[in-house]
Order: sequence, then C-alpha cells, then structure tokens
Amino acid sequence: MNKILADTIAFGRQYLRSKVGAFFTFIFPILLVLLFGAVFSQTGTASIDMPVQDLDDSGMSRAFLDALNNTTVVRVSMIPTNVAIRDYAIEHSLTVALFIPAGFEDAVFTSLATNGTVQANLTLYGDVSQSSFGVAIGVIEAVADQMSFALVGATPVFAPPQVIPLAPERFGALDYLLPGIVGMTVMFNTLYIMAAVCAEYRSRKYFKLLATTTLTKSEWLASKILWFTLSMVLSLLVTLAVAIAAFGVEIRFDLLTLAFIVSGSVLFASLGMLLGSFSKDPESASALANAIGFPMMFLSGSFWDVTTMPDYMQTIAKGLPLTYLSDGLRDTLVYGNLDRALGNLAVVSVVAAALFVLGARVMSWKER
Repeated sequence: MNKILADTIAFGRQYLRSKVGAFFTFIFPILLVLLFGAVFSQTGTASIDMPVQDLDDSGMSRAFLDALNNTTVVRVSMIPTNVAIRDYAIEHSLTVALFIPAGFEDAVFTSLATNGTVQANLTLYGDVSQSSFGVAIGVIEAVADQMSFALVGATPVFAPPQVIPLAPERFGALDYLLPGIVGMTVMFNTLYIMAAVCAEYRSRKYFKLLATTTLTKSEWLASKILWFTLSMVLSLLVTLAVAIAAFGVEIRFDLLTLAFIVSGSVLFASLGMLLGSFSKDPESASALANAIGFPMMFLSGSFWDVTTMPDYMQTIAKGLPLTYLSDGLRDTLVYGNLDRALGNLAVVSVVAAALFVLGARVMSWKER
C-alpha cells in the first residue's frame, strides 16, 4: 500500500506540473460551467430579432406586428420597403426575415367574407438550420392563430398545455447540463492522459526500468487509477463550488455520485491503458484517443437528449460507456432516481472491470 501511495504522489506531482493536465482537470470544466451558465441563465428573458418588411402598412399588418412584439419572444424591426427582401436578408446575414405583402389587409377581409376560401399569406425567409428559425415560425403561427380566433369570434377548444417539471422547480438548464460536463471531464482526463502515459512509458522504455523495481504492475495500475479518482473527485467539488457560487446550482452530491466518479475513472483509465498499449508514441495515443473520445462526447447525450437524434445514432449511443456515465450522474445528481442510477452504475462498473482486465493483460512490462 505504501508503494501505491508513493507512486500516486509521484505521478500526481508530475501530472500537475503539466499545464495540459491541470487545465483539463480544473480549468476546462469551470470554463464550460461558466459558458453554459451564462448562456442558459438568460433563457427566460431571451428573444430573437425579427426583421419585417411590411408592404401593406395597414391597420391589420400593424396589429399583427404589435401582437408579435407583445409575445416578448421576438423583437420586431423594420426593413425598408424599397429593397428586395431576399437580397437584403442575404446582404445583412439575417437568420430570419418576415415579409408582409401588399394587400394583406384586403386578403384578411376577403378570407372572412368567403369563410376562409381565400387566405392571407405571410412569407418567412430564413436559414432553416438555425434554432431561431424554428422559434420564429412557431411564434408567427401562434400569433396568426390567435388573431384568426379573434377576428371570427371563435373560442379556442384547447387550453395551453400545463408545464410540470419532472425535477424540482429549483433546477435550471445548467443543473441538467452539469452531469454531462462532469462525465465528459472524467473521460477527457483519464482516457487521454492514461493513453499518452502508457505510450510514453513504452516508447521510452520506462516499463523495462519499472520491471527491475519492487513495484508490481498491479500496484502501478492501482496508483494511476487512485490518482485519477482523487483528481476527478477534487475537480467535481471545485466545479460544483463554482456552479453554486456563480449560478446557484442546487444539485446533490452523495456516495452514489462518488461511486460513478470511481467507476468512470477506472473505465476510461483502463481504456486509455489499452489504447496506449497499441500506440507507438504519445502523439499516436492522443490521436487514437481523440478518434474515440470526440465522437463519444457528442453522441453520448452529454449536452442534449439522445432521443432527439436519428435512430441509428441512438443505437450507437447505447453502445458508448459515456452515455451510461452521464445518464447515471444525471439520475443521482438531478432526478434522485436510485433504481436507474444503480442500473447505469452496474453497466459502467462491468465495462470498467472488463476493460481493466483486458488492459492489464495487454500491457507488458517487458518491452519488445
């Protein structure tokens, strides 16, 4: 045990001397928390710009624009009437632009007289790949429906849906994102560093030197995993402290959270050990870790719901260990769902054990 602790301390000192290691352990997760916190803390008051070209300039068109402004979701601004709206939108890089044609008011009254046989048209120009386009078209359709009800004197049949949060109301967007940030931090640090360390030890013949000491391979592996576990727990505590101080995050921290950190550290350290054993040098190991880590980061649901992805990508996500680590951390930190958390922990633990055994067998102290 003394040899494990001694090697852990020695490796920790070497690790912290590296600016890269210290950055990804402490600074990187804090930067993500501050970035996402700054973005999502304003979601309740955020609105998008809605440039409008009104060629009708009638009481009806002005009433429609007033209704849009009153939603507080969009901010209406006017486009000159003497320009082509499509060219203007492209020239000014507009995400959305609403066009109200001449005769809009007449078309509304004609529609009322013909019981909807003729309809008044609006045109929305925009980049359909941007989220603001979906927001804009949703607001326009909602305002149009409400004005239609008001003009014909109809009463809506359905009331607006009641929103009931699944988690306590004190939780905000950052609370849901934080478990994914923690899981990603565990993966980045343990996978990348362990892969590079193993590759470096192989290429510089350090393993051959270690084989001549009293330190066994199992003790060496245990010291590395112990360091990663301790550093990840410390990183989590620092990240939580920043999130609480800056944005009032109120997620919990319990022994189950600690179990996920330990299991995740073992899993990705073992995977890094496996990758490093097949790499010729630290650069090759880092490239291989990138090839695995980056797709995993984006496909595992760390930052968005996996169910919003195509079916084949959801299938891929179910085979990624980071999915179960992030989901498990969210289950315990946010939802307090013990059964699902334990299920995810079981998956992470089994994969961690399998990778550890495989990595330990593949890694050799006697260099070829």
